[in-house]
Amino acid sequence: MPKILLTGGAGYIGSHTAHRLMREGFEVVVVDDLSKGYAGAVPADRLHVCSLFDREQVAELLRNERIDAVIHFAAFIAVGESTREPERYFHNNVSGSLALFAAMSDAGVNKVVFSSTAAVYGNTDVSPIPENLPYDPASPYGETKVMVERVLHWLGECKGFRSVRLRYFNACGANPSAGLGERHEPETHLIPLLLRAVRTGTPMTLFGDDYATPDGTCIRDYIHVEDLASAHIAAVRHLLAGGASDVFNVGTGEGYSVMEVLAAVERTTGKAVPYTMGPRREGDPARLVANSEKLRTTLGWEPACSSIDRIIQDAWAFEMSAHG
Repeated sequence: MPKILLTGGAGYIGSHTAHRLMREGFEVVVVDDLSKGYAGAVPADRLHVCSLFDREQVAELLRNERIDAVIHFAAFIAVGESTREPERYFHNNVSGSLALFAAMSDAGVNKVVFSSTAAVYGNTDVSPIPENLPYDPASPYGETKVMVERVLHWLGECKGFRSVRLRYFNACGANPSAGLGERHEPETHLIPLLLRAVRTGTPMTLFGDDYATPDGTCIRDYIHVEDLASAHIAAVRHLLAGGASDVFNVGTGEGYSVMEVLAAVERTTGKAVPYTMGPRREGDPARLVANSEKLRTTLGWEPACSSIDRIIQDAWAFEMSAHG
């Protein structure tokens, strides 16, 4: 079976993808500096603790392991933090990617699946969002992903790199049987924050109930992390089979408001969510929903576990197992 190297493979989406690749028979090698990931999230014999900025070490690993393709997850992901520390985000996300691509060139590896984001579209009124919508990022984080997408385009034009760029919408859920779920520090994602509020009884703040949506709260496209992992595997298979470079949205095409997600949490847990309603966060669009038809028709991908109740059930099972 092909051997796949995952950067950031000890993080949230990376570890789920690593486990799924192994279940499907792929050989997996993980590179992670553990600044955000967790050593216990992947088997110890698959993990190499290494910085992407160590070009020689990464290139040697690619050569020695005879890697067939790379899935590049490693990045800082907090939008708000990126507005406070933009230089740190450009250094890590863009310069780190450039170091990885240089190491890949050194080792003769030219196939990569890139972890991109719906943040490349910015605050658009278009819904659902197609892949051909122009770039218009509204944060340094989104801009870093645009820059890496552009780099991959030109590496394809100039050096024969083939890449699939996957633009995620709202990744969520867990694989509780594998002990995997969201453990961001600090946590900024809605679902784990709602579940934490239920578990601890400490109210959380929701941001804005005056949007032009049916209940006044933001609408997002929530994609189960296991369905996201399956999209990466479909993308890797596409590249290994000689497929051309392309870009795909990864979402369900369905949106749920903040209050609809809160109601799903209350259904699953049987408890009221303690919360307060705060003002809007600057830069939050009212609605972000994917048009994912291209991914479905081109790669044959279909979401299998992204109903909002299944997402919450898996996330709650992980929350309870992690915190008792």
